[in-house]
Amino acid sequence: MAKASRSDTPSSLADLRKEIDRIDEAMHRLLLERGEIIDRLISVKKTQESGSAFRPAREADMMRRLVQRHKGILPLDTAESILRVIIATFTHVQAPFSVHADLSAGDAMMRDSARFHFGFTVPFVPHAGAASVVAAVSESKGDLGLVPAFATAGAGPWWAALEFDAAPKIIARLPFVERPNHPAAMPVFVISRVAADAMVTETEVWSVRVSGWKAASVGTIAELADVIAVPDRAFDGAALLVSVERGGIKAVSDALVGIGASIRSTALVGSHATRYTVP
Repeated sequence: MAKASRSDTPSSLADLRKEIDRIDEAMHRLLLERGEIIDRLISVKKTQESGSAFRPAREADMMRRLVQRHKGILPLDTAESILRVIIATFTHVQAPFSVHADLSAGDAMMRDSARFHFGFTVPFVPHAGAASVVAAVSESKGDLGLVPAFATAGAGPWWAALEFDAAPKIIARLPFVERPNHPAAMPVFVISRVAADAMVTETEVWSVRVSGWKAASVGTIAELADVIAVPDRAFDGAALLVSVERGGIKAVSDALVGIGASIRSTALVGSHATRYTVP
C-alpha cells in the first residue's frame, strides 16, 4: 500500500494552526532577510547609483510575474497589495520619499490608489490639482507624484511643465495590472525623476500642441493612442497628452494632420509599461 502524503492525512485543528504559525514565522523571517539584503544594496548603491530608488521597469515586471504564477484561493487583490506594500516600503527604506497626490478627481479614489500601491509607511501629501503635484515633485529629490490619467474638470495642460530636460517625467501608470473590480482601479500617472536605465519605454507619453482642433477629433486617433485633450486658447487649439506605443507618435501626427489640425510642438514627457490586463 502506498504511503499517504501529508495532504492525504487528516489533521487536527491544532496541527493545522501549528502549520499556519510555522508559515507566518517563515514569511516574517523572509522579510527580515529581504531587509538585510536591502541594507547591503544601500551600501552598493552609494558607489554605483544616485537619485530615486524607484525602478518602474523592474516593478512592472515583478507585478506581471506575480499574476502569471498566482493560483489557489488567495485573492489576487490581496497578493498584489501585499507585494506592493513590501516593494514600496523597502524602496522608501533605501531612499525616503513622499507621495504627492492630486485629489481633484476624488479624495477617496486617489487615497485608495496611493495606499494600495505604496502602503502607509510612505508619507502621503494631498494637493488640490495636478499642477501643484508637479511643482512639488520638481522641487524634491526623489518624491513621487500621482495624477489622474484622464482629463479632470478645470485642469489645464499640467504636463507642459514636464517638457524641459531637467523636469521630472511620467514614469509609470497605475495599476500595474488592470482587471475588473480592482480595489484601486482609478488610472493614475506616476511622476518622478529616475535613472534612464530604470525607465520602461513600452508606451511613450508625448505633449502635443495643435491648432485647428475640434473635440470630436479625439475619436479619430483613439485607435492609435490614449489621448487627454484640454483647450488651448492660442490658435484655436488644444494641448494633448498622448500615450502611444513606442515609435507610434508619427502615426498619431499624420492622423492629426489628416483631420486638418496643425502640429505646433511635440515633446516626450515620459513613458510607462504597456497596460497589462487580466480577465
